[in-house]
Order: sequence, then C-alpha cells, then structure tokens
Amino acid sequence: MSPLRLIVRAATLLTAAYLVNGLLGLLRQILIYGAFGTSPELDAYWAAFRIPDLLFTLFAGGALVSAFLPVFTTHRARGDEAAAWRLASAVLTTVAFVVSGFSLLASLAAPMLVKLLLAPQVPLPQQQLTASLMRIMLITPAVFGLSGIIMGILQAHQRFLWTALAPILYNLGMIAGVLFLAPRGGVHGLAWGVVLGAFLHLLIQAPGWWQVRGRYRPRLGWRDPDVREVIALMIPRMLGLAAIQLNFLVNTRLVSGLGAGYLAALNLAWQLMLQPQIVLAQAMATAAFPTLSALAAREERGALRRTLGETLGILLGITFPIAAGMILLRRPLIAALFQRGAFGAASTEWTAQALQFYALGLPAHAGVELLARTFYALHDTRTPVGVGVGAMALNIALSLAWIGPLGHGGVALANTVATTLEGILLLVLLARRLEGLEAHRWGRAVGQAGAATLAMSLALGPMVPWVTDRGWPGLLLAILLGAGLYGLALQCLGVPWIRWAIRRAFS
Repeated sequence: MSPLRLIVRAATLLTAAYLVNGLLGLLRQILIYGAFGTSPELDAYWAAFRIPDLLFTLFAGGALVSAFLPVFTTHRARGDEAAAWRLASAVLTTVAFVVSGFSLLASLAAPMLVKLLLAPQVPLPQQQLTASLMRIMLITPAVFGLSGIIMGILQAHQRFLWTALAPILYNLGMIAGVLFLAPRGGVHGLAWGVVLGAFLHLLIQAPGWWQVRGRYRPRLGWRDPDVREVIALMIPRMLGLAAIQLNFLVNTRLVSGLGAGYLAALNLAWQLMLQPQIVLAQAMATAAFPTLSALAAREERGALRRTLGETLGILLGITFPIAAGMILLRRPLIAALFQRGAFGAASTEWTAQALQFYALGLPAHAGVELLARTFYALHDTRTPVGVGVGAMALNIALSLAWIGPLGHGGVALANTVATTLEGILLLVLLARRLEGLEAHRWGRAVGQAGAATLAMSLALGPMVPWVTDRGWPGLLLAILLGAGLYGLALQCLGVPWIRWAIRRAFS
C-alpha cells in the first residue's frame, strides 16, 4: 500500500471520529455558554484550565509523544520489538512519577499562581474560585500523560480506531459534567467533568493495547540510550510548547484586564476555529506522522518529499474555503449556535470580533501541524521549536501592541500573523532539508484552490445580511451554497479536487 494511501485511509477514520468529536465539542460549548454565558465564573474556569494544560503539554503531551513515537517507530521498522517495548515501559513509568509530582506542587501553589500569573486584576473571590477549580483539574495531567503515550504506541502500529474514540469519550465526560454535575455544583461541576473525561480518554484505549499485545514492566531506564534520545528530542520541543503556553498565559492576563466576559469570548472564538483544525489538520497530521517517521527511518527521501507535498496540498485545499466561510458567516454562525440563555447579543459580537481574526489563520495552523511533525519524523525537534519560539515571541509582542486599538481581537490577529510567518519559514527550511518538496505536484492545485475560495467568497459576501436575518435555515443554505460554489470553481479551473485527491491516494 502506498504511503499516501495509508495516510488517507487513517485520516478518513480519524476525520470521521474527529468530526463526531467536534460536534460533541460544539454541543459541550453550547451547553456551557448557555448555562454560564460570558460570566466571571466561566472566566475563572478558563483561567484555571491553563496550569493543568501547561503541565500536560510540557511533560506528558505533544512534547513527549513527538519525541517518543519516532524512536519507537525506528525500532519497529528495524524489527527490534523488544527494544521498542523497553522504551515504552520506561516512558510510561517516568510520566506517571514526574507529572504526578509537578501536579501536586502546582496544587499546593494554586492561590499564588492565580494571583501572580493568571488573574491578578480580578477580585479576590474570583481568584479563590480559580484556585479551587485548578486543584480539581490538576488530577488530569498524569492521566492524559499515560493516555497520550498509549495513543502514540497504537498509532505506530497503525491502530487508529481507539485513538480516534478517546477524544469522543473525553467530550462525553465533560458533557456529563455540564448536564449532571454543574446543576448541583455550579462551575465546579464543569471541572469534575474534565476529570471524568480524562479517565474515559485513557480507559477506552485498553482494547487497543490488548490488540497490539502491549508489554509493560515498571522501569525508569534513564541510563538507557533510547530514553536519553527521547529526552534529547523532547527538551527542545518542551521549550517550544512552553513558549506557546507562555503566550496563552500572557493572553489570559491581558484579556482579563479588559473586563468580565472578554476572556470567555476569546476562548470560544479560539475553540470555534480549532474545530476544523482538529477535524482536518490534526487528523491528517496524526495519520501522516507514523508513515513519515517510517519513511525517514528507512531513508526514503524521495517518497517522503512526495508524500509530504501531496498531503500538504490536500490539507490546504480543504482549509482555504472553511476559513473564508467562517470569516464571512461568523455572526450568524455564533448567533445560531450560542445566542440563548445567558449568552446574549453582546456575547455574540465579542466572540465574532475575535473569530474573524482567528479564522484567517486556519490554513497556517493546519500547515504548521503537518510541517512540524515532518521535522519530528526526521528526529529534528530543534528547528521547528526554534521557529515556534520566535513566532510566539512575535505573538506576544503583537498582542501587547494591538490589544489597545483592537481589544481582544488584537490578541487573535497577533496569533494569526505569527502562525502564518511560522508556517512559511518551516516550509522554506524543510524544502532545504529535503532538497525540495516537489512543489510542481501540489503547488498549482493549492493556487487554484485559493482562486476558487476567492470566487466563493465574492459570491457569498452579499448574502451575509440575508443569512443573518434567517437564522439556522439561512446559515445551512449558505454553507451548502458555499461548498457547491467552491466545487464548481475548482471544476472550472480544471481541478476536480476531491476526485484528484482520491485518485492519487488509491492509485
């Protein structure tokens, strides 16, 4: 089976699962914002989320998996299963000890972290609420850490079903928190829903572990050369993720100073942009990562260039029209989904102001997701991390400059500009590393996709006031019309894009 076909098959499964997960995530947001609106309680919840998310991301999430999976896959590609499982055992044991220890320390220091880092400008009762919520959610980093490593192991075996179901179970746990725990416990019920979702995220992968005959013996193995390689690859990635989390912390602090509700609106806009990014970009990048790692391990550079180029072309061709549609239809989209209960017209407007800037960066976020994983497949975490740190520094500088004239929308625009420049630089550096990316195979199709997106936008633009007045029916009609116009424009430009992608994938 060709590498691209492997990726498309896995990506199809992941996209379907992530689509279900995205719909559940959307339902979760509708329920949360319907119950709490853009209130100080919800601001406290989102602020409390930052430290648990920081610990998971730095010590057990993307940094560890992106360092672990290429080394694990290299052993499997060379037929050394015993070494692969020794590495897995050492990493699982280390994650359990290290992340639990840092979570305990953060729990003890929660009031200080809130006062100094997260929300120094809010009233003391809201600070106390934030610390209380943080302590509950600090249960989750170690659970997610173990679950993330198991996901990496299953993906290395091309077993994507259970890893695809894990985020769905996480969302179901959070929805249970909104529906059954929040009515009695208030915003604390949301935090306990996060904990429930984390355990479901881990437990759903048990059948996959049995299918691949997972082997585990408690060991740290810090003197093991493989463990040291994982740590060496992980440290630069940790620094890059630390820069990203620092950016989130700065944004939280800046936007908290604008007044009640703006932080919740900014987070909702980010989550709305993130849904297609997860469903499409993360699905494609997750599916591609094991294949790219195997090609790199076998030093098949030509196949690696071709597979990366074709995958990137498909990804950008999908995200261009979605980004344009979200920008044009942002107000009717937010109003149709969220404007009820405690979420009023002002909340819709605040969220729309941020979404227009976040959505502009959707293709860049998608491209960075895939390009960074290609560097990781090459056992190079320093290059994407260095570029990412520079991008986050620019992001913070632009946020400080633009929050005055643009409010919370300036924070969103800063993110888009920095991410776009990050993606361009990664593409240039990767082309040098691989001695080209065979742009002739996919560049023309991407350019035509951009032209088709422009044509679609020019046709949909005048319809926006009509769509806004008609709510759900008008919104659905506009989405269907936009998809049809995009497909027709591709056809007129000589790129029947979907059939082209399928033909290339299954040839």
